[in-house]
Amino acid sequence: MLLFAQTSNKFSELLTSVKANIDTYIVDNAPRIVDLVVKNVLPAVAIFFVGQWVAKYATRLLAQALRRAKLDETLSKFLCRLGYAAMMVGVSITALKSLGVDTTTFAAVVAASGLAIGLAFQGTLSNFAAGVMIIIFRPFKVGDFVEVAGSKGKVEEIHIFSTLMNSPDNVKTFVPNGSIIAGNITNYSYEPTRRVDLVFGCGYGDDLRAVKQFLIETVNSHPLVLHDPEPVVAVNELGDNSVNFVVRPWVRSEDYWTVRWDLIEQVKLGFDQRGFEIPFPQRTLHVLEPVEQTAEDLEPAPPLDPPIRPRRVA
Repeated sequence: MLLFAQTSNKFSELLTSVKANIDTYIVDNAPRIVDLVVKNVLPAVAIFFVGQWVAKYATRLLAQALRRAKLDETLSKFLCRLGYAAMMVGVSITALKSLGVDTTTFAAVVAASGLAIGLAFQGTLSNFAAGVMIIIFRPFKVGDFVEVAGSKGKVEEIHIFSTLMNSPDNVKTFVPNGSIIAGNITNYSYEPTRRVDLVFGCGYGDDLRAVKQFLIETVNSHPLVLHDPEPVVAVNELGDNSVNFVVRPWVRSEDYWTVRWDLIEQVKLGFDQRGFEIPFPQRTLHVLEPVEQTAEDLEPAPPLDPPIRPRRVA
């Protein structure tokens, strides 16, 4: 207890001495402190808070401009945050300079840090740049069925760094935007209509005009087939085993698979009902009967004469 009391007394004396020194310093340097506060601290504080207000106001104006330009909301928010951060960095540097701090070194450190971060996140920044290009140029949008970077599916979300796709068998795939931009983009939903390309073959013994008329009636009677442009039904080639027709109706993009599957089924059923042949590859084999051999044929052949060797001339 005595040791604790002595320690407390010494600590109290130390605090009293420090306070007295601070009071003495303030009294002796009061004019200088006031001058420092008036000339440096107050302007720096004013610059920071006014600059912050200006940055927020400019960010709101930028958001309104991007909204009027109908830019994607994700990209718009990201650009607003990026612009606000850049403006606040400038405001902070200006405020530090008003305090008398050498901002040259600070700016160099910020630049070096930015370069290091850029090198470390090179792939990420590449995906970001690709995401910006996708959002601006819009090769596809949410809801489109596309094939990109070896993946095929419906686009569900477009992010800054990746695109979320859902395959026909309900598998989610996150595709990096850099990979999308680097390759071909096939958008099956870009146009409102698509053409269904089908090939049907009939036998050479079938009535060609009857088969063609049946195909025309089947296509035109489908409720989802468009009549403008007009469907095409024509003889395409005389194949090895069949006479091949091309059937090319136009449909809405969302009805493509429904019409394709329906027509294949209806044509097969119609061929069966009308007796038309659906050829398949065939091969005709000719089997030869063995020739009967006589006793003379079985006798061994006489030996061949020995070959004549050339004579060497001296």
